[in-house]
Amino acid sequence: MRYEVWLGLRYLFAKRQERFISVIAALSIGGVALGVAALLIVIPVMSGFHEELKNKLIGINAHLIVDSPEGLRDIQPLMRQLSAMDHVVGVSPFIVGQAILALPHQPLGVVVRGMDPQREMRVSRWAEYVVVGKLPEDENEILIGSVLSQALSAGPSDALQLISPVDGRTHALIISGVFRSGMYASDSGLVGLSLSKAQQLYHMEGRVSGLGVKLDELEKAPEMKRKIQAGLGPAYSVKTWMDLDPALFGAVRMEKILIFIFLLLIIVVAALNIASMLIMIVMEKTKDIGILRTLGATRSSIAWLFFSQGCAIGFFGICLGLIVGLSVTGNVNGIASWLERTFGISVFPPEVYYLDHIPVQVNSTDVVIVLVSVFLLTLLAGVYPALRAASLAPADALRYE
Repeated sequence: MRYEVWLGLRYLFAKRQERFISVIAALSIGGVALGVAALLIVIPVMSGFHEELKNKLIGINAHLIVDSPEGLRDIQPLMRQLSAMDHVVGVSPFIVGQAILALPHQPLGVVVRGMDPQREMRVSRWAEYVVVGKLPEDENEILIGSVLSQALSAGPSDALQLISPVDGRTHALIISGVFRSGMYASDSGLVGLSLSKAQQLYHMEGRVSGLGVKLDELEKAPEMKRKIQAGLGPAYSVKTWMDLDPALFGAVRMEKILIFIFLLLIIVVAALNIASMLIMIVMEKTKDIGILRTLGATRSSIAWLFFSQGCAIGFFGICLGLIVGLSVTGNVNGIASWLERTFGISVFPPEVYYLDHIPVQVNSTDVVIVLVSVFLLTLLAGVYPALRAASLAPADALRYE
């Protein structure tokens, strides 16, 4: 170990004299650790939230949606044309609309999705989401979400009545199964019907709302959107999964950036504490600096002596914050459950955040960005005190000693 680093650590963690400096050093390390831990807890949650929303949205919908304002007629040639395109692995027709569930106490509005069960399995994950029963195949069957099933105390083979918004006619249906997608909005307000039944419900005989298209790679969705749109012409509209709710995904991305900036302010405060502490050490050790310069220490050695203290605080703070942050991140759902059981605090209400759990995704890129950003700030905090110490001339340092 270079003597500058050894001496700098002695100055930083003095045991007898200048104990106040050691307290400030500990507080500075704690501030850096707190900022790092906060960033490593919040950023993975935001990344997980974005990824979970994407997966759930793709699970219920396809990668691409092809539709038109008046619906699609004579879909077989269009389905063959889409299926023949490169990177397309599945095409399925669907109908989507709103209807009313007739309940004993009060009616309930739901979103209806009409599907072809055999083709739907090629473009979405509806079949994987079914936890009890099966997808609706007959015209008298309906698929409901797990939250709605629990609220109605209803399951497979139970009867429901669905009111058409077109003519007000009531349709008697039997629950064929219960699905659980993990998205609260879908599990509580989305129902599935067979394609033919949905056509009856909305008087869309011979028409569908659109076609769902699944690709071999999700990342090719924007490229395939342009290609399909160019091939079909302006009579059709092509949307990617991101176009289904652009405001939501844009808000999530913006929140992640803003939260990173705001939490980085914690590190800025800690860096200012580091700078003020190092300036105090420089003032306290003026005599020592003069002696070291008289003994032959160079300006760069003096600068490195005090600069290494900022490096040490940043290193210890980052290590401590990394341990705490990753430990909490790995148990965030357990901590949320404990808070809810102990204090009755709902940390992540599903009706607000769409999901039924706190999603966490630790990306190595995000971790590296956090650690590098924090370390650069702590290094920057040590620059001025180090230069100030190096600029002291031996005669000036010892003049009043």
